Amino acid sequence: MIVTVTANPSVDRTIEIDSLQRGAVLRTRSALLDAGGKGVNVARALAANGVAATAVLPTGGAEGVQLTALLATAGITVVEVPIAGAVRSNITIAEADGTTTKLNEPGPRLDAAERARLVAATLDAAEGADWVVLCGSLPPGLPADFYADLTLRLRERGARVAVDTSGDALRAAVAGRPDLVKPNREELADLVGHEVRTLGDALSAAREVLDQGVATVVASVGAEGALLVTADGAWHAHSTFVEPRSTVGAGDALLAGFLAAGHLGPDALADAVAWGAAAAALPGSRMPTPAELDRAAVRCSPAFDPAATLTEN
Repeated sequence: MIVTVTANPSVDRTIEIDSLQRGAVLRTRSALLDAGGKGVNVARALAANGVAATAVLPTGGAEGVQLTALLATAGITVVEVPIAGAVRSNITIAEADGTTTKLNEPGPRLDAAERARLVAATLDAAEGADWVVLCGSLPPGLPADFYADLTLRLRERGARVAVDTSGDALRAAVAGRPDLVKPNREELADLVGHEVRTLGDALSAAREVLDQGVATVVASVGAEGALLVTADGAWHAHSTFVEPRSTVGAGDALLAGFLAAGHLGPDALADAVAWGAAAAALPGSRMPTPAELDRAAVRCSPAFDPAATLTEN
């Protein structure tokens, strides 16, 4: 069983249009509503593929009611932490060429008592879990070291911890030495303080993160797939079949796939990339089912051209 913790969940509306034109009145092709937040997406991807998942998250306001209703039929065990504020609503604009524009609200402010309840709920849910995954942005009221502190407390209890966040929260989390971090290219560059323009740059940056005490780095690099870097070696995997429709949640599906596949070596990386590519081909933040995964389209190898330039997002 895998536990996900989403400190700042959301209700996500995705609007599909032909192309975005500022100041114009645009007709939408479709609109979708999903339960959102990175940890929620990881749990949804796991559940869609028959992997037991528990999602710990704060809920409040009308949006919180809507969020739990959206999760009710997803096959996920949901641990709600009631808060006074309302869960945020996010908007994604998805263009026909696969370009996505996100408008994310900051989220509700959590007070000290709500923070304590979120920590307690996480520690309780983590009993017997294979992994605890700490995901996404932190809402107002939580300090940048929230995930770092939670990582230390979870590891004291013998839990394995994965972290997928950004900015100050990611830098602080690395200091807590989680078992795994999953940055994208921009987050990896921010973490090490220099540009990541090639696969060689990404490999070097991931090794810098290992030197800080993290056991495993899974770095998503957009259309070029992902890198897996551990003390035992490094691998690169990419899908030869990528027709992006919405990239929202693709990185979360990738992380879910890696953990579901056993989190070890190139085979797990290849499965992870298959999950991520399948999610990118789906509308909104839909998570792929087994029938939508194309493992045969993934190429994974310990060797790649270190000078290959990464595609601009």
